[in-house]
Amino acid sequence: MPNAKVLQEKQGIVDMLSDKLQKANAGVFVDYKGITVAEDTELRSEMRKNQVEYSVVKNTLTRFAAQKVGLDALDPILHGTTALALSYEDPVAPAKIISEFVKKMGGKKFVVKAGFVDGKVISPAEVDALAELPAKEVLQAQVLGTMLAPITGLANVLNANIRGLAVALQAIADQKASA
Repeated sequence: MPNAKVLQEKQGIVDMLSDKLQKANAGVFVDYKGITVAEDTELRSEMRKNQVEYSVVKNTLTRFAAQKVGLDALDPILHGTTALALSYEDPVAPAKIISEFVKKMGGKKFVVKAGFVDGKVISPAEVDALAELPAKEVLQAQVLGTMLAPITGLANVLNANIRGLAVALQAIADQKASA
């Protein structure tokens, strides 16, 4: 049986990990077996660029942390090699980066186990679907464009009526000037 100091350290890790899981908007669990150091370095660099926290986690400690924050559905996937990508800002970022990396690796060496978004556990297929979403800024622009379309249409119609009136008045003025 481990001594009190080791148990205390492990409890600290569980507390820290449960805090991260609770604060994160989204996360993705992956099986990273078989990737090279160079590939891992490239992945970590991409994660840092996008403010995504990526680390290898111990399954047992992660299981305790997940249970603490109500993510019990993660229990079946916590076996083998496990790494976790967490985002506190953009919920799509970890899924997007990992999906691109899985495609790049051919889907054999680097495999999505599961994910979570706002406290709900999602399957690997749902992680892929999340990765296909456009970036937050693009979605905001699309919504704004949709909201502005009726106003723009009205402005064009009103402008066309005024333009038509101006053309008609000019034609009458030209006709009177030539007469």
